[in-house]
Amino acid sequence: MLLSPVFHILGLLLSLLAGAMVIPAIVDYTMGYDDWTAFLAASAITLFFGFGLLLSTRLRADENLGLRQAFLLTNAAWILIGLFGALPFLLANTGMSLTNAVFESISGITTTGSTVIPVIEAMSPGVLVWRALLQWLGGIGIIVMALAVLPMLSVGGMQLFKTESYETPDKVVPRAAELAGGISLVYGGLTLLWSLMLYGAGLPFFDAITHAMTTLATGGFSTRTMSIGAFDNAYVEWVIIVGMIVGSLPFAHYLAITRGGWSRLTSDPQVRWFFALLTLIAILITWQLMLSHDLMLAESIRLSVFNTVSMITGTGYGSADFGAWGGSATVLLLMCMFIGGCAGSTTCGIKMFRFQVLAANARIQLSRLLRPHAVVIAYYNKRAIPETVIDAVMGFFYLYILCFVVVAALLGLTGLDLETALSGAATSISNVGPGLGDTIGPAGNFDSLSIMAKWILCGAMVIGRLELFTVLVMLAPGFWRR
Repeated sequence: MLLSPVFHILGLLLSLLAGAMVIPAIVDYTMGYDDWTAFLAASAITLFFGFGLLLSTRLRADENLGLRQAFLLTNAAWILIGLFGALPFLLANTGMSLTNAVFESISGITTTGSTVIPVIEAMSPGVLVWRALLQWLGGIGIIVMALAVLPMLSVGGMQLFKTESYETPDKVVPRAAELAGGISLVYGGLTLLWSLMLYGAGLPFFDAITHAMTTLATGGFSTRTMSIGAFDNAYVEWVIIVGMIVGSLPFAHYLAITRGGWSRLTSDPQVRWFFALLTLIAILITWQLMLSHDLMLAESIRLSVFNTVSMITGTGYGSADFGAWGGSATVLLLMCMFIGGCAGSTTCGIKMFRFQVLAANARIQLSRLLRPHAVVIAYYNKRAIPETVIDAVMGFFYLYILCFVVVAALLGLTGLDLETALSGAATSISNVGPGLGDTIGPAGNFDSLSIMAKWILCGAMVIGRLELFTVLVMLAPGFWRR
């Protein structure tokens, strides 16, 4: 396998990451915190490795990127950025160990939102900005990967969204570069808009910017230990609810809207299913809160909608300790962790289009039972679904459940109780953030977990973020053979 083009792009990504580290350095310097030197040191180390890769591979950087190189690049990019992104946490005055720093960084870049910081307010503004920046950059990377890379690699049924003019792996990098420009403008514009809306709703300017970044990225890192619940502001919560929903819809449709193409968003079956399921679950939880906790209708709607949207989009913000709600509400929110938003968004989980393909395939199987000789075809958005897509989605769903079981079992072996192990596996592989229970629930954090449990969760976050197949295919011996 020719590695020069892979290393060249990795060098470019690390150089960009080094540039991003200067932003929190400027923030800490202007606000009088000593951690600015740590960010500059981390930036210098990252730039040294990134620029070194660029220089050493510049002569063969124009080589075509083949299928195996594309898989390797996708995995290496997220892992390397996660590791180098941990440098500021290690060098700054955070008191983090290597394990905790890597955990926080990978949780950020995969937009998971799980944290090992017990008291977030004790961190410097630069550290808080760096956490938000990691999630914001991860959000852009996820969108580009979902729109340009995964359809080319035929990962998990994503070939359903393949663009006909970019149908070969050799076109991955040009396609990604072309998309990144338009997406960056839309993504940046939405972030600026939500910053202004949150500031107008009553948040301080610093909190408005950081929460806008993590809201659109559906990441969930907050500047408060109690998350959004610390502000106790209904207007802020409703602005964030809309922001999380915007982040969970296909960003390709936003690009079309800039050209006057509203119909693509409103006619997408993913979007309709997403809103229907979201409304149903929110109504059920509202009813549960009114019956079991004697809350008024307005308060029940506010709590149920915020936390349902937060869980189903994988953002992981909390406005209340929903782990204490008990009964069907907690079960429904646990199920929300697996669902996710639409393909081509910043969300995680199984995603809506896969549930639609599974439902279409189930209808086909029922029809064949009743009429064995009939020719029945599954459709998605008025187009026939190829058998390869159905097989890919079925394989993805099977692997998703298998990975969840394996991760839960491994967490159980580290000494965690059943609730913590199951919800920890669900929240990591679905990149949600908080789990259930007193330890990793909305009122807790992941700091008290063992070192082994944290590394298991780091691996699960990366596997879940890269849609399983992208990582697992590299474990096959045939991947490395000529």
